[in-house]
Amino acid sequence: MTANETPAPSAPRDTLVWRWRTLSVTFPKRSLKGCALLSCVLILAVILSLGIGTIMLSPAQVIAALLGKGDPINVYLIHQLRLERIGAALASGAGFGLAGCLLQTLTRNRLAMPDIIGINNGATGFAVASIVALPMGLAPPLWALVGAVTATALTFALAGGVGTRGYRFIIVGVGVGALFGALTNLMLARSSIDEANAAFAWTVGSLNSTGSGAQWMMWIGLLVCLPAALCYARQLSGLRFAEAVAQGWGLRPARLRVLALVLAVVCAALAVALAGPVGMIALAGPECARWLSSKRTMPVVNSAIAGAVLMMLADLLGRTLFSPVEIPVGIVTSLLGSPFLIWLLLRGRISTTL
Repeated sequence: MTANETPAPSAPRDTLVWRWRTLSVTFPKRSLKGCALLSCVLILAVILSLGIGTIMLSPAQVIAALLGKGDPINVYLIHQLRLERIGAALASGAGFGLAGCLLQTLTRNRLAMPDIIGINNGATGFAVASIVALPMGLAPPLWALVGAVTATALTFALAGGVGTRGYRFIIVGVGVGALFGALTNLMLARSSIDEANAAFAWTVGSLNSTGSGAQWMMWIGLLVCLPAALCYARQLSGLRFAEAVAQGWGLRPARLRVLALVLAVVCAALAVALAGPVGMIALAGPECARWLSSKRTMPVVNSAIAGAVLMMLADLLGRTLFSPVEIPVGIVTSLLGSPFLIWLLLRGRISTTL
């Protein structure tokens, strides 16, 4: 180092720095530890879910079957029957978790989630309409995508944008969601028993008979939205502060809000199109991620992993708790998530504002 050179600024003690030539990236140690813990829990949940069913398999048998070895019956059971459902749980759970993280950061309120601001109800209404009211050529998952986008656009327009007051966006979303919910109930009340049974999964959320097309769309959406959210995570975290503070840091809050909203709607819409309106994952996933992440960062990756873990465990409970009767995963998450929401609201030392 010469006399005219200045030493590079040292990173905080609680971060790790990765450098390559002139590029450097910092990783909070707490977030990395939380990511490692959530990843281990996710792997264990996947192995457990693949092994539990009518035919029980040990972890060793599950791993061997995944590699195409062992008993051919086990290989067929894992690859043809169970793996697709596990993939749907992973993809939809990650989508809900990521959407919840983005919406909560966008509105600066940890109660903001797709099932509160009308996205889930909009997707459900259009999917049910395609079955019982206006049967059309497009599959219900595609109409669920249209419904989610329509509900978001309507909420955004009536709220006058997200603006600096996220609570207005949430309140309008609650009203839009109630409207779509009422229309869905009206369509079901005027439909036949067979049509209502066919639409039942779209009213509660279920991983039964998930289409491979919807699952591939969800994975592609995650491959696009997760890296985009991660690249802009530091800038998006500035939305948690006042407008003047964000602008003083050189950020453009309006553009960042549009980006966060688009990413959240895409993730939530694809997740609903895959698994139906599964509630509470978008609330509990980001909350668990915050407990395991640095307070200075936006837990994008950890929220997606936590959402996948919660979806996997909820589906496992629904399949095994009253076996052979199966409880849809949306009912399980609502039963377990509602007390969590009440606890979050009543716990005195936790504010709902980020």
